[in-house]
Amino acid sequence: MVFDVSKVTGIGEFTTKQEKTRTLYFKGEHAFLVVYPNTIEIRSDHELSRTLIERYESVMESRYFGRGGIEIVLAGEQLSLTEIEDLVRLSYNLTD
Repeated sequence: MVFDVSKVTGIGEFTTKQEKTRTLYFKGEHAFLVVYPNTIEIRSDHELSRTLIERYESVMESRYFGRGGIEIVLAGEQLSLTEIEDLVRLSYNLTD
């Protein structure tokens, strides 16, 4: 699965920064999404993060956000595209 943030509705303005192996998406000065070729990382509520990590093998603690986020392996396809889009919207809304 390839994740395309331009398909996510309900988020406001953002900027991007392309790096060698990843693209960072910022709301103001803070990142809300990090996209790698096979994974994405998003900011998340601690309780929701813990629940998703326990429930899905394809979800783990974020390397970029640490305990404040999750990393989702897109090839696992345990979460639907709609669920991932919802999580990206949440991440955007949690970002100052």
